[in-house]
Amino acid sequence: MSAESAPVLRRATYDRHDATRTGLLAGTWIYFSFMILLPIVWMLKEALAQGPASFMAQFRQPEVIHAFTMTALLTIGAVVVNTCFGVVVAYVLVRQRFWGKGLLNGLVDLPFALSPVIAGYMLILLFGPDGWFGPMVDRIGLKVVFAWPGMLLATLFVTLPFVIREVGPVLAEIGREMDDAAATLGAGRLYTFLVVTIPSIKWGLLYGMTLTIARAIGEFGAVLVVSGNIIGKTQTATLVVHQSMVDMQESTAFAAAVALALVSFVVLLASEVIRVRSQRTIEGGRPPGEPGGTEAPIADYSRRDDPQDTAWRGGVA
Repeated sequence: MSAESAPVLRRATYDRHDATRTGLLAGTWIYFSFMILLPIVWMLKEALAQGPASFMAQFRQPEVIHAFTMTALLTIGAVVVNTCFGVVVAYVLVRQRFWGKGLLNGLVDLPFALSPVIAGYMLILLFGPDGWFGPMVDRIGLKVVFAWPGMLLATLFVTLPFVIREVGPVLAEIGREMDDAAATLGAGRLYTFLVVTIPSIKWGLLYGMTLTIARAIGEFGAVLVVSGNIIGKTQTATLVVHQSMVDMQESTAFAAAVALALVSFVVLLASEVIRVRSQRTIEGGRPPGEPGGTEAPIADYSRRDDPQDTAWRGGVA
């Protein structure tokens, strides 16, 4: 190859790479626009078709106010319960060795694989009048099915994995060094957990909480089945959208959908910021792609602290 033809060949190669890059970007934006942007724009257009005053009036309806209140209460309940138990489960999976650990680790992901409608139906089979625990809850005067407790259980089920799966890798990455150091200084286990461990996992914990919030706000199938969709009693915001479309009350449906989309957008935006901070915590302060920064291993972190598992020590599952 002559010296004169080398720059021409390089320029042709760069042109092909630029054309490929442009095509990929264009395809990505077209797909993103059809799947997300256009539906959002159309939804906003329909919601504001009768003016801002009509749009705001939809949120003054008693049933709409009650539905959004129910969604807020269910979200708060799911975040509180799944945060507390999620941290405990993640800690046990990462730091403890016991029989059935792999099974428990796999069951954590069950809500991802199981349809929410089936989850709601299972709760009816368990706590309904003829269910396994139905007579027991009736004797103590607690109504679960077609009431708020059953809706909370359904929301807890579908949001269970998020905190566990975000806190687990962080716990596995930071190891036990700081905990052992605190123990040598005389700190008790509870004090070490609250003062040393929790601050170390805060970004992973916050990211899991934001994902829990986003999932709880948008939950539909499981809550629809277990709540009975009783207007003014067991309706949530997503059920208002569904019922309003069934009743041909499109103004209410679009207004509620826009409000839910706006809240979800804010939550997901916050989660993205937290995700970056969490990733930097896992990688020792260096984002992926920078010198010294590495991707967190995607594997079964339930074996991370197993001294017999030498593969984890090398970062290979």
